[in-house]
Amino acid sequence: MSERPLAAYVAVTAAYWAFMLTDGALRMLVLLHFHTLGFSPVQLAYLFVLYEIAGVITNLSAGWIAARFGLTSTLYAGLGLQVAALLALAQLNPDWAIGASVVFVMLVQGASGVAKDLAKMSSKSAVKLLAPKGGDGLFRWVAMLTGSKNAVKGVGFLLGAALLGLAGFVPAVLGMAAILALILVAVALKMPGGLPTGRKDAKFSEVLSKNRNINWLSFARVFLFGARDVWFVVGIPIYFYAVLSDGTEAGNRLAFFTIGSFMAVWIILYGAVQAAAPRLLKAKTRGAALIHDARRWALALAVVPALLTVLVLVAGEPAPWLTTTLVAGLLVFGALFAVNSALHSYLILALTDERRVTMDVGFYYMANAAGRLIGTVLSGASYQLGGLPACLGTAAVMVALSAWGAGKLRSPAPQPA
Repeated sequence: MSERPLAAYVAVTAAYWAFMLTDGALRMLVLLHFHTLGFSPVQLAYLFVLYEIAGVITNLSAGWIAARFGLTSTLYAGLGLQVAALLALAQLNPDWAIGASVVFVMLVQGASGVAKDLAKMSSKSAVKLLAPKGGDGLFRWVAMLTGSKNAVKGVGFLLGAALLGLAGFVPAVLGMAAILALILVAVALKMPGGLPTGRKDAKFSEVLSKNRNINWLSFARVFLFGARDVWFVVGIPIYFYAVLSDGTEAGNRLAFFTIGSFMAVWIILYGAVQAAAPRLLKAKTRGAALIHDARRWALALAVVPALLTVLVLVAGEPAPWLTTTLVAGLLVFGALFAVNSALHSYLILALTDERRVTMDVGFYYMANAAGRLIGTVLSGASYQLGGLPACLGTAAVMVALSAWGAGKLRSPAPQPA
């Protein structure tokens, strides 16, 4: 491996880390800040809806934009747009009516969603082009990028909750904007060569894949991420807040730190298992056989939310033992989810070719964003209608659908010598 691709990989990873730190912190800031202002679960879900809609649209077009103008262009655009979104969010006026606040935050979150998926598509596509050829090099590099990114995002959850409790909403947002702007400038100045600059003959019609495996993998991705977000976005944070807070300022602050810590630990565990996935799956020796693992791991994952649903229904009222069991069960969900997610992230790169990589990755992450959108909407709605059991039960059904889609994957035909 030459030094130039490795240097480009390090620069891309550093930029992605910086972005995801602010993304995790911003999500926790928005969720907890507006919950304390009296927003209902459905209203809280609305705050993130445009974020996810923007992700669907952005990923569908970002693959073509990157193919046409180059990966560094979309990476810098994502970082710059996130800085602008943070600065805009700091202008929120607490005297506005709830309706006006919801619309404003939805619009800002929409811009942040565009930024996130520009950065994500650029980073993941770069791995396909820079990773070592042969063996488990591709799986190791994509697992390291994705796993480390999620660990950093977990730190962001904790950072957001801590900043809200210690500094307040506006200072926290402005501080993150300033730091991300400095990192953007540093990465732009130090980015080495090695990434494609675009091709003028790229057509938007190429975005829709004709590859059967790409389409079924994208279907499985929709329901995999919907199954996570249906409890992760609104359900669990609000449930834990109701259990932990006693209504006083000190109680609220303790609840913020506890919820932020749980979300951080969950994401960090998720990232650590993702990074270890190539070893867990013995990727170096198994190669193409990994495509058949996607269904088995999804079925194993579906068992966890199904059991937790039954447990919460049987328990009835919240209790310390139930909270402890939920935490343990959701950490198990996170570990199994991480293997599923890492396997998907490897397969999308393994199943595409270098000429189409940004378009197939963009299409796949459009499906990812669609799953998060569905999960986000269902998180608020299901929690309001049926509480935590409805969130967890819906997650179990969605993972089962993901397993069904993964079962449609077929080993690709061998390439001619």
